[in-house]
Amino acid sequence: MGDFLALQAISKRFGGVQALDGVDFDLRDGEIHCLVGENGSGKSTLIKIISGVWAPEAGGQIVIAGDTLTHLTPVESTRRGIQVIYQDLSLFPNLTVAENIGIAQHLRPLPGPVRWREIRRVAEAATAKIGVSLPLDRRVETLSIANRQIVAICRALAADAKLVIMDEPTASLTRHEVDGLMAVVADLQKKGIATVFVSHRLNEVMEIAERVTVLRDGKRVGTYDARQMDHHKLSFLMTGQEFRYDFHDGPVSRATPVVEVRHLTRAGQYHDVSLTVREGEIVGLTGLLGSGRTELALSLFGMNPPDSGEALLGGRPLRLASNRDAIRQGIAYVSEDRLGLGLVMDQSIGNNMILTILGQLVDWSGLIDARGRSTTIDRWIRDLRIKVGHPDDPVKTLSGGNQQRVVLAKWIATRPKLLILDSPTVGVDIAAKSGIYEIVKGLAASGVAVILISDEIPEVLYHTHRVLVMRQGRIAGEYLPHQISEEELGAVVDA
Repeated sequence: MGDFLALQAISKRFGGVQALDGVDFDLRDGEIHCLVGENGSGKSTLIKIISGVWAPEAGGQIVIAGDTLTHLTPVESTRRGIQVIYQDLSLFPNLTVAENIGIAQHLRPLPGPVRWREIRRVAEAATAKIGVSLPLDRRVETLSIANRQIVAICRALAADAKLVIMDEPTASLTRHEVDGLMAVVADLQKKGIATVFVSHRLNEVMEIAERVTVLRDGKRVGTYDARQMDHHKLSFLMTGQEFRYDFHDGPVSRATPVVEVRHLTRAGQYHDVSLTVREGEIVGLTGLLGSGRTELALSLFGMNPPDSGEALLGGRPLRLASNRDAIRQGIAYVSEDRLGLGLVMDQSIGNNMILTILGQLVDWSGLIDARGRSTTIDRWIRDLRIKVGHPDDPVKTLSGGNQQRVVLAKWIATRPKLLILDSPTVGVDIAAKSGIYEIVKGLAASGVAVILISDEIPEVLYHTHRVLVMRQGRIAGEYLPHQISEEELGAVVDA
């Protein structure tokens, strides 16, 4: 097996930041290779050099199928069979599946009529190539995230891909959908198509990869046989730190209940759900996509009214007409959609932090008290150890982990009694995850009740007092982390 791609001494500087420093990287024909590292390690820069978005500094070389180049352009990269599927997939939601897959057939130098038969033929050939079935006439916006991922892969195949690079392909997928994606990647390999995965979910890296390349601070730490790696070794190589998580001591069974849910039901979403979360307790809520986890959380936040049953907060009936009522009564909700619902990306870091407490910062004149605003922002940046250049910088300039800390600061500032965290570490690297877990643990120690929703088994197993599994809208079981293994809990969720 020869090398399809080899990068030699690749460096890239942006102003005073050395994004890549003398990186070597090689990829064999048909290989499944994972590229891992913390946010800011250089992964995205390396991908953009491979795809021709950026040129490396002088002295670097790119070798593709034996041809030596100093740099690529996006057109040349595509012509040589390199396709990148970014995390947002870059699909056209208002077009059909067939149109998205065969879009290249319509992009011609001279205008002309759309060749519908050719577009459909290309789409059918691409889906047949990896043995998947997709509704070619449906709009992409109606598909699940997992099926959109497959559409993006088929579009790459329609462009005669020899290498498919996937940036965080499993971030929004359930375990079942991840298994389906891995099967598709295995089929790509049988066709001789190489795949590069970029992922923060290290367990999945080990499942699929043949080799793993680790980047840290813009430098290549090394390339390793995936069979010789485990989660702890990879974590250390990526960060230079040891991350070991211990189980919580057990349920906080004698603490005062904060929220009590009794036989709560919403038709088509969840049914007869009962649970209790106490002061200082972190309760994990897991299950497959569609199990009702987020729908239940939104009901407790006043955005998805139940049809029957009741909920109590501090022993009193919880009646919510809106999320404003929930906030006033001491409930905070961190959405899984950090970019779309958690932050105003063009606004400053500081403004995002104080969005939930603007009323508390108004002075006698009805204007925001500048000193109080500054003091509050500085305190949360310090207490949550948020890495910022300046509080007035746009929040979109921060890394994923620091953006998530800003979201947490926004809600912690409301001094909640109940904090609901929906997939709080999606797209966040391992060191940032560890910091978020410490923040949540500290909140629980101060008496806040926490519901942690996640489909990552290690997340709920090692960072909660109890784990509730939802299946088809019902609570299917309750488990104590120290009494069940990752494999056993995963089997319960997938059952």
